[in-house]
Amino acid sequence: STHCISSAASDVYKRQETGIPLVATNDVHYIEKQDAKIQQVLICIATNKTIGDDTGLEFHADEFYLKSEQQMRGIFADTAQAIDNTQIIADMCNFDFEFGHTKLPYYETPNNMDHFEYFKMLCMNGMKKRYGENPPEKYYDRLEYELETVEKMGYTDYYLIVADFVSFAKSRKIPVGPGRGSGAGSIAAYCMEITDLDPMKYNLLFERFLNPERVSMPDFDIDFCYVRRGEVIDYVTNKYGADHVAQIVTFGTLATKAAIRDVGRAMGMPYAAVDAVAKLVPNDFHITIDEAVKKSKELSNLMQENEQINELIKTAKKVEGMPRNTSTHAAGVVITHDPVSSYVPLATNDGVPVTQYIMTSLEELGLLKMDFLGLRTLTVINDASKAAGIDINEIPIDDKKVYSLFARGQTEGVFQFESSGMKRMLMNLKPTRLEDLIAATSLYRPGPANQIDTFVENSHNPQKVRYITDKLKPILENTYGCMVYQEQVMQIVRDLAGYSWGRSDLVRRAMSKKKAYVMEQERKNFIYGNPEEGVKGCVNNGIDETVAGKIYDDMIDFAKYAFNKSHAACYAVVSFQTAFLKTYYPVEFMAALMTSVIDNPGKVSEYI
Repeated sequence: STHCISSAASDVYKRQETGIPLVATNDVHYIEKQDAKIQQVLICIATNKTIGDDTGLEFHADEFYLKSEQQMRGIFADTAQAIDNTQIIADMCNFDFEFGHTKLPYYETPNNMDHFEYFKMLCMNGMKKRYGENPPEKYYDRLEYELETVEKMGYTDYYLIVADFVSFAKSRKIPVGPGRGSGAGSIAAYCMEITDLDPMKYNLLFERFLNPERVSMPDFDIDFCYVRRGEVIDYVTNKYGADHVAQIVTFGTLATKAAIRDVGRAMGMPYAAVDAVAKLVPNDFHITIDEAVKKSKELSNLMQENEQINELIKTAKKVEGMPRNTSTHAAGVVITHDPVSSYVPLATNDGVPVTQYIMTSLEELGLLKMDFLGLRTLTVINDASKAAGIDINEIPIDDKKVYSLFARGQTEGVFQFESSGMKRMLMNLKPTRLEDLIAATSLYRPGPANQIDTFVENSHNPQKVRYITDKLKPILENTYGCMVYQEQVMQIVRDLAGYSWGRSDLVRRAMSKKKAYVMEQERKNFIYGNPEEGVKGCVNNGIDETVAGKIYDDMIDFAKYAFNKSHAACYAVVSFQTAFLKTYYPVEFMAALMTSVIDNPGKVSEYI
């Protein structure tokens, strides 16, 4: 404080000479005064020093916290005008963030054609290319519904932008995945060749991707050959302007055990002692220090017995979750209407412009975020197909010999199916169709894995499948009476209780995020209906309330782990393609596989 006052007196003298008004500020590095020690610890972590070492960044005071106006006026009592000037400048800073409004980059259509009419034309032309001159009427109905929804929600240009860079990639023979995530449920995306899996054939839902009641922006994630992915990003950069495209920052944070180890090192404690403390933290997913202390009696006792350990844990708790380092997101790219810098601050990582806001913040600001993902398997498939002289997109998806390879569990090198547990499941299941592979990839995960035995048993004995109500049969028949996909939850609440597709997705999201209040409210709506909100309810649809309650309980239990069928279906296609190559062109496939491994030894475990 004394230093501040003497500096202020000097500045007053200079102000009198120059006539420039004086402004009082404080150099803020932390919020509360008691955080000075934590700041010191963080500096030691960043510089790999211990407390007491000369880091070159010492503050030599604990005054670098956010002071109140009253405190600042006390310090600058003789220069009150300086504090008033601070407020004047603050009032002049009038920038405000705009939330809830989508800001898509401008897409230039041929001959300045109306954007929606151009979008519709591409879809209608694609409909004939995909399905022939006379597609079923329900296909046109589905497309019209999607077109109407996309236009209403303002995402016409979004489809056009994605279709454009995917078309560029395909025109340059850059391998593109058949789809990824819920976007594969859109027939419009299929007709525009953004995706390559027929959503009608596999009963994929558009509303899982986009519906009028969903507040968040839809998300087309696209897989590209990992070698040539950069060419697509370069194309987008050149098309929209280098100042309109940036990659996205990501922050590495201090996780529980890392926080303990880093703080221990900063405190100068022996590594072995700190490591022993860190190992007392249970290996639970996303566990916090507070939870660890409650769960580990040994850790709790150690804190009570040893003051240094207690100080270590208390300090680690304060830095837990803080950013430790920055890097560039592996796939995320933001494309903006105006220069990116007019929306968010930028930095550079290795010379590449990156946003200083993370992906979720960019989405909240309504900016278009794209994931240009590099999938090594696409490179392997492309190299093997070229060596074999075949078009991988023309192979028969019902080839019995390929399914026989799956059924024998000979899936080393086959995308998604390499693990010993998955091989055992395949040998028990003996898949004969793509639907079986889709279900297998969805079931073999924590949570739904307890359904595997029932699924396998019912697949071999369909007569054993029982439905608590016949209305479930059309929804669960393809999965032998088991709930496997998120989309099935949506279909159940729609078909049995009369929900809209949009609302059904909101219920699915509430269940997956365990929002207790929402789930309990929706239980009443699901069973008894809610005329004011347009929900008929199971009871009014001829379903016994006890049966309806049992179905709802099953959905809640399952929805925590349910998988996105659109994503599973697309990746099952990639799996089938690798299995086809292994079955018919093993030499070319293994050569491509090993070339990929040699190019990137760190990825050996993905294939071997």
